[in-house]
Amino acid sequence: MTDKKSQTLRPDILVCLFLVITILGVYWQVGKHSFVNFDDSSYILNNPHIRAGLSFKGIAWAFSFPGFDYWHPMTWLSHMLDCHLYGLKAGMHHQISLILHILNSMLLFLVFKKMTGATWRSAFVAAIFAIHPMNVESVAWLAERKNVLSTFFWLLTMLTYIHYSKRPCVSRYMVMLFVFTLGLMSKPMLVTLPFVLLLLDYWPLCRIDINYQKTPKSNDTDFQRSRTLHLVLEKVPLLILSAVGIFLSSLAVQRLGIVISTASVPMQLRIKNALVSYVSYIIKMIWPHNLAVFYPYPQTLPLWQVTGAGLLLICIFSLVFMAVKSKPYLAVGWLWYVGTLFPLIGLFQAGLWPAIADRFTYVPFIGLFLIIAWGVPDLAVRWHYREIKLAIIAAALFAIFAVTTYLQVGYWKNGITLFKRALEVTYNNHIAHHKFGEELKLQNKTAAAAKHYSEALRIKPDFFATHLNLGIILRDEGKLDEAKDYFSRALRLKPDRAEPHYELGITLEKQGDLDAAIRHYLEASRVKPDYAKAHNNLGIILTRQKKDKEAILHFYEAIRIDPDYADGYCNLGIIYADQRNIEKAILHYKKALYLNPNMVQALYNLSWILASCENERYRNGEEAVKLAKKLCKTARYDQPLALDALAAAYAETGKFDQAVTSAKKALELALKQGHSELVLPLKKRLQLYQKGLPYRHTQSGKGNR
Repeated sequence: MTDKKSQTLRPDILVCLFLVITILGVYWQVGKHSFVNFDDSSYILNNPHIRAGLSFKGIAWAFSFPGFDYWHPMTWLSHMLDCHLYGLKAGMHHQISLILHILNSMLLFLVFKKMTGATWRSAFVAAIFAIHPMNVESVAWLAERKNVLSTFFWLLTMLTYIHYSKRPCVSRYMVMLFVFTLGLMSKPMLVTLPFVLLLLDYWPLCRIDINYQKTPKSNDTDFQRSRTLHLVLEKVPLLILSAVGIFLSSLAVQRLGIVISTASVPMQLRIKNALVSYVSYIIKMIWPHNLAVFYPYPQTLPLWQVTGAGLLLICIFSLVFMAVKSKPYLAVGWLWYVGTLFPLIGLFQAGLWPAIADRFTYVPFIGLFLIIAWGVPDLAVRWHYREIKLAIIAAALFAIFAVTTYLQVGYWKNGITLFKRALEVTYNNHIAHHKFGEELKLQNKTAAAAKHYSEALRIKPDFFATHLNLGIILRDEGKLDEAKDYFSRALRLKPDRAEPHYELGITLEKQGDLDAAIRHYLEASRVKPDYAKAHNNLGIILTRQKKDKEAILHFYEAIRIDPDYADGYCNLGIIYADQRNIEKAILHYKKALYLNPNMVQALYNLSWILASCENERYRNGEEAVKLAKKLCKTARYDQPLALDALAAAYAETGKFDQAVTSAKKALELALKQGHSELVLPLKKRLQLYQKGLPYRHTQSGKGNR
């Protein structure tokens, strides 16, 4: 870390190569990581607008208020582009975030090098930023794409501002303004950037001189005052855009109703937590241990922590301003840290707000890294062999952080590893219990999942989502009345949410109370008009009530809302098959299988139509065999109906020996599993195949639901 200026491009290139190689070595494993069940689902996996890729309709959606926390259309577009290029291959999505982090690290180096001319100090800032464990969350969590993307535009804005400051002109200013706007549309975090630019005007750009030295044009402070006023006015367009960004984001969270009131979290507690958090982040920067995806918000804080944090912050402020003239980087770095972290410190809260969050420090820590990069060499000015000793210290620090970061990246492999780690390093973490329970449920470990849900409710009895999830487990176990109790509690907690109505609708449908189920489905679709599943379930009940026209309307509404909703297409196929509209039935079954190739119901129904339809025009034995084989494989050759469909497909192609073998296996399984209602039809079809005759379904096709 020296101040020697590079005379050639070689050191810059070497630094950038070092950053690229180091980041790839530490983060490359993210290419094998999965989506995690914490915002990744709502942002990408279950978001039809994102999954559909780039389109004019999708772009319009991104620039609207799409029902998520903040207004960040550029972030939505980046996710759409990922899906457009790579589908739902999580590894490729992760690699794009990794590329952005690499670009951010190189840009950070180039920005500080361009401002200060100090190659190795700038390299230190960029290298620590590149491999600091606290930045893992921003890089490895796909839902935090907004963080790495907005930081890319943040640093690009700084670069264009430096270019503008050297020779101010309208064209250069407009370029900077454009890049800044793109950043605001990635994440509202950039609202603090105009203030950072003012700090940089003081140091290292030296556009403000608080020493008030005499100039050829002025005798004392008048020139500097007018100069400072000019620099402030220069930021007004940026401040106006920031105000617009704040307004749009505030409007978005208010429309969603996710603003946390001071009645829920008193302002006094928020201020206390803010003071403690400023210090906690500094500690985690120095010693980044026990990192977790979520840190529960405290109910109370010890007086000694709050008092100690407040006194420490006052001391730091005093020290940096005492040295503001001799060591200006102290004030710039400290105010960068405090100022950029301020919007995230928790005085204003919305959604699921943590006590602290690793991702919040992605930009603010740059200020602290700056202080270290310039401050440590100044402290070591009298050391013998200063450069060598500082290089050894820096290398040791990089090595420790690189190993720690590599291990931390590993915890983000999937939801199980992520939330298990959170439970290991935090206490009374209801979110970690809830999310770990969800991961266990996905693995069909329902008993273990229920234990974690119960623990989450012990910690936070009014946790809405856990009531829903525990109710679903109880319903799956046949405990319908207990399930209804949990769904009803969830509804009392949040009467304006659609999910409790939807789950109650399913439960009441299972209990045979179809009218009550319809009422809840209708209410769910009223509260949440884009609730595709509610419309689909309404269609199923209406079909059972022989109200096919109304059912079709709801099925079409479901696939209009979510064009990738395979169940909606399959149910349309069923209803059209029942109406003897075989052409439309086949069309919708094929669409369902295109979206979900392993969908058992669609595989069975379509293979049956292609094998046994009375109208020769629609039969296709070879295709039926392919579908039926896939069905049997999906069912592990353990379902009599799957083998029955395969037997019919073989018979249609004239392979009666294989048809007989499959039919016998189907009959054997039906008897073994106690499906007495299947025995007689299977025997009749077996007799046909033994006579060398295919089976013909004389009605509409099997429209089982």
